[in-house]
Amino acid sequence: MQSFMLTKSMQILDWPRPVKKALVIGVDVVVALFATWVAYSIRMETLHRPEGQEWIHYLAAGALAPCVFSVAGLYRAVFRYFSTAAMLQTVRAVLWYALALVAFHWVQIWPKFPLTLGLMQPIIFLLLLGAVRTAAQYWLVNRSIQNRPAPRRLLIYGAGEAGVQMSSAMAVTRAFKVVGFIDDAPHKQGQTINGAPVFRASALETVVSDLAITDVLLAMPSVSRVRRNQIVQRLGTLPVHTRTLPRLSELATGRVTAQDLRELDVEDLLGREPVAPDPALLSKRLHQQVVLVTGAGGTIGGELSRQILRERPATLLLLDHSEFGLYAIHRELEQWRQANSPTIELVPLLVSVGNRRRLDSIFGTYHPTIIYHAAAYKHVPMLESNPAEGIVNNVFGTLAVAQSAIAAGVPNFVLVSTDKAVRPTNLMGASKRMAELVLQALASQGETHGTCFSMVRFGNVLGSSGSVVPMFRDQLEAGGPLTVTHPEVTRYFMTIPEAAQLVLQAAAMATGGEVFLLDMGEPVRIVDLARRLISLAGLRVRDAHQPDGDIDIEFIGLRPGEKLYEELLIVDNPIPTSHARIMKAREDYLKWAVLEVQLGRLQIAAHNEDLPGMRAVLKDCVHGYQPDPH
Repeated sequence: MQSFMLTKSMQILDWPRPVKKALVIGVDVVVALFATWVAYSIRMETLHRPEGQEWIHYLAAGALAPCVFSVAGLYRAVFRYFSTAAMLQTVRAVLWYALALVAFHWVQIWPKFPLTLGLMQPIIFLLLLGAVRTAAQYWLVNRSIQNRPAPRRLLIYGAGEAGVQMSSAMAVTRAFKVVGFIDDAPHKQGQTINGAPVFRASALETVVSDLAITDVLLAMPSVSRVRRNQIVQRLGTLPVHTRTLPRLSELATGRVTAQDLRELDVEDLLGREPVAPDPALLSKRLHQQVVLVTGAGGTIGGELSRQILRERPATLLLLDHSEFGLYAIHRELEQWRQANSPTIELVPLLVSVGNRRRLDSIFGTYHPTIIYHAAAYKHVPMLESNPAEGIVNNVFGTLAVAQSAIAAGVPNFVLVSTDKAVRPTNLMGASKRMAELVLQALASQGETHGTCFSMVRFGNVLGSSGSVVPMFRDQLEAGGPLTVTHPEVTRYFMTIPEAAQLVLQAAAMATGGEVFLLDMGEPVRIVDLARRLISLAGLRVRDAHQPDGDIDIEFIGLRPGEKLYEELLIVDNPIPTSHARIMKAREDYLKWAVLEVQLGRLQIAAHNEDLPGMRAVLKDCVHGYQPDPH
């Protein structure tokens, strides 16, 4: 019988919309007639048998209901999602129905029509409608999910507006069952929201254990990053899967829905407060200027372009050699431009940074006032396997853009660099340091050309393409193991917005030849990052201490050219700047006359795919370069 009912409910869900609407109208007519009979029976204190003009009351009740409800929009509602808002709409429709019914009888059969029936019948009708719609919702939805897994038991951290809205949304999805709230505010503790109790924060561990919580949702979009990190660290010790809601700025555009749940932001894994931007520095050299970004389709170039656009430049030039990357970022920014600042000129330019002729044409046409050079190959193992391409793109691509900038009289040029340029063991880091040397040498000739060259050096970017966090999450979804190169490998980390803001702010402070870097706090052990991700997914690491754990961490050995740790400085004693977290490095460099000769040697070696020749030049020029012998 249960299987038969389930089959019937699924068949009804597949009916055409007009057929389902006709069924609902028929049910409402029957309910209206039944409500009339019940009202008469109560009024007469006996089971009613309609006679004479009483039939008019029955016919009017049955005919007016679908007419009024149709005008009120009740038949556009979906029974499976019958909610409080839908019930209020039904109440309003029944009130209009009651007025129409009384008005009809006032004109037609007054005074033989008992006025008490005009009050009782709509009340009974409303109660029956609510019962019928609730029963239909239960039958159509609950029956259809009987074979699904039991809902996960959810604890919402935050009993504010966002948490309450999410609790209501969960009632529709049936994927989660909200069993409680956690909140720091004493006046909310001990209360109930949608039937779920609110607990104090100090009882978190006990609540998770006693209520068999499987998932925790952070519904605190406006909480400070410091407090958020404290909560995330505490949840990391519990056997729960932690998710979050978007930030307050994202929620401001619409109602919270169950689809807003997502995994923790990479910022939650950083373990420190992100560096706050200086608005004055961000807008300097950007507002109403012609700005060009190379590598605009990449992670850093794309974020640079987003933040630059918000500062309202006159023209933003997006340059990339990847057709898809350029299409994606241009499409995204074009939508923002049309909605927020349609006077900005947004230009996509499909070109390689090594194409000097095309670069000269572009710079001569648009006359950029500042260039952010983010175009580079960055993946260490990939460049170890393709060294000549790394040299051509990272070194000679930078040289081509810089020389075109000088020829066109571009006032400012900023290179996006990396901490891997410091005493590198891989070709990627050595090529980026060589690019820095090119700009430092050109900057020393500033009196002859007038272009201000500067460089910005930072660590790994959380969440960028090919970075460790997306890889770990993919491995988690696949059931593990999470692969780490070495137990002691550490890296400096920063967020994508931080990296872009650093570049923009450092450029505003540049006077020529500086290498800027960010105080990024303490480096993070990659294995600790892996363990934290596993814990926040509600899983346990399987190791010698926990042989019954869920996910393995596998150490696969350092990759070619990879270091155990990265550095930001070649020499110590950095120089402070006007920004508390941005410093200037004291870096030696080669004069242009010396470097030019070495670049000639390097170009010939790259052209001939001569790896020993390329390494020889890099060792002569790049301080501390020790290539991997493998």
